[in-house]
Amino acid sequence: MSLPSFRSPIALLAVAAVASALGACRADRAETTGSLYPMDYRARHPIVLADNTRSLDVFVIGTGHIDPRQAADIEAFLLEFRRYGRGTIILDIPRGVSPAIGAAVERTGATIRRLGAENGVTGRQMVVSAYAVADPSLASPLRLSFQRMEAKVGSQCGVWPQDLGVGNPAFNGRNETHWNLGCATQSNVASQVADPIDLIRGRPEGRIDSIRRTGDINKLREGKDPSTIWRQDGKTSVKSAIDN
Repeated sequence: MSLPSFRSPIALLAVAAVASALGACRADRAETTGSLYPMDYRARHPIVLADNTRSLDVFVIGTGHIDPRQAADIEAFLLEFRRYGRGTIILDIPRGVSPAIGAAVERTGATIRRLGAENGVTGRQMVVSAYAVADPSLASPLRLSFQRMEAKVGSQCGVWPQDLGVGNPAFNGRNETHWNLGCATQSNVASQVADPIDLIRGRPEGRIDSIRRTGDINKLREGKDPSTIWRQDGKTSVKSAIDN
């Protein structure tokens, strides 16, 4: 009885089956999904740190006064500059506006500089500049700006390499997530981080309140509850906590 030739279809199928079985026994198998991008959304849309420009537009109101809303915005912007800004803060004043609001623009700029001095931004830290107005009929705000480090997503959101509106057997068979999944979440996390350094390393522990700790330990020794009691108005009731 002669052995079957390897040229026959049955022999070729047998050899292929044995080779596939032996290949599946390897412990370090390569990725076989055929994915063209990382499966983890944090790798597809990483949060990176980059220098960016923070700006605040202050619009001219009436004769050039600052209302409470804009005053609060300016003070919060100045506080952010003192905490995270680098270099100087620039005050861009529009030039070429209509004569009717020219004086109001100057008064608004003077008020902004006064608020800067009151909030710890000295004259040398605030640089006054000017920009040309393209259309005098439109509102031309005074613009505060400074440079700071911010967190943002390194990739672009809204990119769809696969058309999810039509069936794609090759893509559906791999059971992969689409490219844009997780990008919006990463963008929201990056925009909510006050200090981008928190994404790189944790903060050290602060100093303990030794007086509070000693008082709580003494309450435990006396069999009292050391927890803080809160009233319905959201404030602490120190007397009740001590009496308990």
